Amino acid sequence: MNKKRGFFIIIVFTLIVAAFLAARMKGRTRPAEIIEEIRPAVGNIETFVSTTGTVLPKNRLEVKPPVAGRIESIEVKEGEKIKAGSTLAWMSSTERAALLDSARGQGEDALKYWKEVYKAIPLLSPIDGEVIVATTQPGQTVTTTDPVIVLSDRLIVRAQVDETDIGKIKEGQNAFVTRDAYPDTKIKAVVEHIYYESKTVSNVTVYQADLLPEEVPYFFRSGMNASIDFIEKSKEGILTIPKEAVRQEKEESYVLLKQEGSGEPVMTRVILGASDDKNVEIISGIGAADTIIISKEKYALPRASSGGSPFLPGRRR
Repeated sequence: MNKKRGFFIIIVFTLIVAAFLAARMKGRTRPAEIIEEIRPAVGNIETFVSTTGTVLPKNRLEVKPPVAGRIESIEVKEGEKIKAGSTLAWMSSTERAALLDSARGQGEDALKYWKEVYKAIPLLSPIDGEVIVATTQPGQTVTTTDPVIVLSDRLIVRAQVDETDIGKIKEGQNAFVTRDAYPDTKIKAVVEHIYYESKTVSNVTVYQADLLPEEVPYFFRSGMNASIDFIEKSKEGILTIPKEAVRQEKEESYVLLKQEGSGEPVMTRVILGASDDKNVEIISGIGAADTIIISKEKYALPRASSGGSPFLPGRRR
């Protein structure tokens, strides 16, 4: 008797589970097919090698005093454009600084006299460029090893290119530089130099490449991180279709071509060329006047079952 009762319980439990699964499956719908008709478009395709880099001065020049002494005044500020021969700062040698301090105790006339007799030393800019560091303050004592002003002739972007991609980069190649804070602003640049010696960064072998921006934007600062896209290939005015329209069979490419007067499309072989993330070039097989069929599957969310779970208590009516 106990065996029969156990067998009966198993049968009942099996029926309940089957009813539950049937109720769940009832709420599901099969994916519907969406048919889209398109025509090849004439457009451009570009492929990129992407990496990161840093904004740096092409030539960083530290202006140091010829003698030890004291800074009397700073004549420039950071970000200022200067010409070669411009006065960047005035300083007193150690002897002049001591003499002026002594003259101050004798009155304004004595101080004025010694300032005229014992001239201050000007620190001149040797190049045309931009002031990128001017943190020294008047009254500060300096030695011949202390940079008073730091200059840059122009800002560049130094890219870190993986060794697997360095063969795709060459001098004169075009690129785009973007900053995370300004993602919509792309700065055109050109590769000026590729370094021959590698570096190891985070256990990865990389080669450095210097890029010259066509125009340095106002928000560029030395030390900023940047994203770089080297233009590997660029084709303009070519016939393109979306990648999703292409079907691969036995290492060959096909598209569904609409036939006038027939309800069934025809699988047509095409020869493909360059491609990017979305589009692919059509070399032969179809023309700009042809209509291509793209079939997609549309998925619907399962509908809630009216019966609910058989293991949960039902709602009282």
